[in-house]
Amino acid sequence: MNKTRQKIHDIIYEADTPEGKIFDIGLIIVIIISVILVALETVGWINNKYSEIFNIAEWIITILFTIEYILRIISIHHPKNYIFSFYGIIDFLATIPKYIALIFVGAPVEALMAIRALRILRIFRVLHISRYIGESTFLVRSLLVSRAKIIIFLLFVLIMCIVFGTLMYIIEGPEAGFDNIPESIYWCISTISTVGYGDIVPLTGMGKFVASILMILGYGVIAVPTGIISAEMAQRKKNVDVNTRVCAECMNSKHKDAAIYCHECGSHLDEEK
Repeated sequence: MNKTRQKIHDIIYEADTPEGKIFDIGLIIVIIISVILVALETVGWINNKYSEIFNIAEWIITILFTIEYILRIISIHHPKNYIFSFYGIIDFLATIPKYIALIFVGAPVEALMAIRALRILRIFRVLHISRYIGESTFLVRSLLVSRAKIIIFLLFVLIMCIVFGTLMYIIEGPEAGFDNIPESIYWCISTISTVGYGDIVPLTGMGKFVASILMILGYGVIAVPTGIISAEMAQRKKNVDVNTRVCAECMNSKHKDAAIYCHECGSHLDEEK
């Protein structure tokens, strides 16, 4: 791997460097903007007024995602390790909707676009949550662990509401009161929180099936044993490694802090040396 590819690899796959942190934060901002745009496009009066701006913005974001996807592929030795990985598949699905819309005019690609929300999971590489678990003071450690737990909980609930809200918008549509994605997300939040105002209800069999799943998940969310999780995190604090190094050969990311070679394939983690 030459120096240029190594530099690209360090920026894209590592969050320990200033450039890597800036890249990840910038990517997260673009993803959040993209998800907001997709949701707003389903609001009739907003889309009618700003449809041209939405289209231009979405093409810009799509081009940025395409460039990022290509750079991720060319900066590693074995591209298939990334292409067929979880994040590789998510990145691909997040890039193609606009191209599909260009080929198949009128295709319902909103649901596929909502998958971009899953890419927000990359934020944990920047936050270095595991660093906070290593605090020596019990009170500070407990507070930080609780904060991380709350962020993780809210983020997964948000992702689930975006995905299921978009799914219900496609299944039910305006006929059942699901006029747009924001309205559907609102219904999803009220359902999963077991509030259930009843102002919007699914009418189709598939919609009721999805709603039933959300209701069951809602009870599971309420019953999360937060005390047990906190205790487990505190117990394992000494075994947590906080680096974000990714092997350019095999894409393994679970390395010890002081590791020089990849424990999976034996490659040097810093090829410039």
